[in-house]
Amino acid sequence: MVTFAKTKKDMGYTILSASKYTSKLKATVHTSGKLGFTEVTARELGFNEDAESFVQFAQDDENQDILYLINNAIDDGDSFRINKAGKYFYVNTKLLFDSLGVDYINNTVIFDMVKIKIGDKELYKMTSRVIKKSKQEAG
Repeated sequence: MVTFAKTKKDMGYTILSASKYTSKLKATVHTSGKLGFTEVTARELGFNEDAESFVQFAQDDENQDILYLINNAIDDGDSFRINKAGKYFYVNTKLLFDSLGVDYINNTVIFDMVKIKIGDKELYKMTSRVIKKSKQEAG
């Protein structure tokens, strides 16, 4: 179940602020299979070079095209380590995306991320956008 943040109440209705629902959080699957995060997304997720960070991924039971990113996971066998290259953060997800059949070689795969709450857990719903690469881009 998705919950939305309510903002201003007035005369029996609640204004839902547009600033709460603009999707600025994005991650892109690189040709190497790594999942790279934009600077805005990395900041929102609290990634920094001074502390180790881990995430987990889950797949929606009803729509397997939808993934969930669980932030602040502990370093266990189910977690992925966040890595840093230059000013960008990424996760080594090649084997994950290969097993899910994500064609990141011939397509640009972008995940729009939205913070949601399921039960008492906050996570990020990752909805993919797939854009066919030109023959030159695909190599």
